[in-house]
Amino acid sequence: MEKKVKSDIGLIGLAVMGENLALNMERNGWKVSVYNRTVPGIEEKVVERFIEGRGKGKNFDGHTDVSSFVSSLQAPRKIMMMVRAGQPVDDLMEQLFPYLSPGDIIIDGGNSNYEDSNRRVEWAESKGFLFVGSGVSGGEEGALNGASIMPGGSAKAWPEVKPILQSIAAKAEDGTPCCDWVGPAGSGHFVKMIHNGIEYGDMQLISEAYWLMKHLLNKPNEEMAATFAQRNEGKLKSYLVEITSNILKYKDEKGAYVIDQILDTAGQKGTGKWSVINAMNLGMPLGLIASAVFERSLSAQKEIRVLASKEFGRGQTGDSYSREDLLKDIEEALYASKLVSYAQGFAVLKQASDDFGWDLNLASIARMWRAGCIIRSVFLNDIAAAFEEEKPQHLLLASYFKKQITEALSGWKQLVAFSMMEELPVPAFSSALNYFYSLTSENLPANMIQAQRDYFGAHTFERVGQPRGVFYHENWTGKGGDTKSGTYNV
Repeated sequence: MEKKVKSDIGLIGLAVMGENLALNMERNGWKVSVYNRTVPGIEEKVVERFIEGRGKGKNFDGHTDVSSFVSSLQAPRKIMMMVRAGQPVDDLMEQLFPYLSPGDIIIDGGNSNYEDSNRRVEWAESKGFLFVGSGVSGGEEGALNGASIMPGGSAKAWPEVKPILQSIAAKAEDGTPCCDWVGPAGSGHFVKMIHNGIEYGDMQLISEAYWLMKHLLNKPNEEMAATFAQRNEGKLKSYLVEITSNILKYKDEKGAYVIDQILDTAGQKGTGKWSVINAMNLGMPLGLIASAVFERSLSAQKEIRVLASKEFGRGQTGDSYSREDLLKDIEEALYASKLVSYAQGFAVLKQASDDFGWDLNLASIARMWRAGCIIRSVFLNDIAAAFEEEKPQHLLLASYFKKQITEALSGWKQLVAFSMMEELPVPAFSSALNYFYSLTSENLPANMIQAQRDYFGAHTFERVGQPRGVFYHENWTGKGGDTKSGTYNV
């Protein structure tokens, strides 16, 4: 009897992302073993349907038993899990461990919290195995045709998984795979988390641009679609701008625009929130992305918004603003605000790298996002170049982006001011602008905040003209003592 050739990699979880990643692997020359759990009445015959459906006649080996699935893989075994984040990942690892051998590799390709990945790297390595926490971005299309893949964790695993992961990754225009090693512990999932935070910001910014065109310019859907298509040929070229054009002109079978039939309540899965929480833990401002997260939360409160709109009403000033100038300023505000969103995200990555000792290569991360992922944008090449050549303390201080922001500033601030006067909300545009003004202010009113903190809580303060890191306390009322609080930066 001819000996059965073992598979190059195993994939667990045949939902949308897992199924398409498996097809991508097989198309790129890898033999793939697939496994999916069986839950009576909920998940039945998933593997069978795949093998007899999209996988028919291809180099797949289907399994419904964990033991036979693991045994079907070449050593060192490489197993990619595409299951729901959280406890299901831990449960699955527990199932796999008894069948693994030292040096075998588990890859978590879901949207796991990076702290869970930190723990899982240690857990797997304590048993002699290797663990890779890998962000995967690109949705269904990316999974099938090439995604942006951000692996981190056990460094010894990278030479083993690199050929497979880079073969299924999207390729940038220069042919470079949008996949490279990120760093240790949960760094891969941290980078994916920030990617998703930037995605939240991008989506909110584009929605605000759409809303201003609709309500200030009274542009019909087809004209807005054409405008976004035009913008996608220039400095705003990006996946999200591209699909916005497609969405605006899409009609259902009755000839009605689908965008006009969608209720204005946005959902979220949590990665945007995680980005904001972790930025706060690192002491880093991520205001634009926070605005995008909170605006989704506010959008979900449809009933109270309907009530409030009736109580307060809404009006427009009727002030003049040429259509040509307004359209140009919307473009400038969108571009400048997008730069701020990316700058904030990369600043958080830099701080995390410093605090956690990850030694992240920011230029490499920018290149990984050039194709395949949701936030792919033409200026990611410029971001990579800036971090590689100038190594700025902050992205907006790089010469290219300094010039871009300076050129956009006039139209950006005029648009935000006009939108406020016209009572149209632009929380992301205004947050980005306020961040820019705060960033570029040598002095801020934080001295008053610190004085208040010292007044009521003896939290101390630093003095103008004195060395940083030396703290003082003032007996503001004449009734206090010299005791200082030990919670200065909490």
